Amino acid sequence: MDDLRVMPGPGAPHGLIVPASELVEQFSRSSGPGGQGVNTTDSRVQLSIDLATTSALSEPQRRRVLEQLAPKLAGTELIISASEHRSQRQNRLAARERLAAMLREAIMPKVIRRATRPTRGSQRRRLEGKRQRSETKAARQRPGDSD
Repeated sequence: MDDLRVMPGPGAPHGLIVPASELVEQFSRSSGPGGQGVNTTDSRVQLSIDLATTSALSEPQRRRVLEQLAPKLAGTELIISASEHRSQRQNRLAARERLAAMLREAIMPKVIRRATRPTRGSQRRRLEGKRQRSETKAARQRPGDSD
């Protein structure tokens, strides 16, 4: 098994490399259809990594990842299961891709929303739309109902 490479992005400008020695793979029988090999092949893959001890993350990244992925963690361990393919090799690749995507997303710093004022033009357009809608609804009423 090779090291897991996480592509560069916000929060990790040079990407991440998770050493293969820190990834733990377990295999088991996958549920669901599978034909003749369903009872004989261990195609389901569980990939786990301990986020508290991994050397791939810096301290700020580690804090951010532990905070973001807290609901999905068992202690400090992240476990990914893959059983959508019939072959073990494809499930291993799927689990690794899913882990890389989760780490990439969790490392990204939150974007702080800055409140802005609506422009004068957007306020004018909104009020004009409301006026037109009001006229349309008023035109649907029977003549003389306004009394």
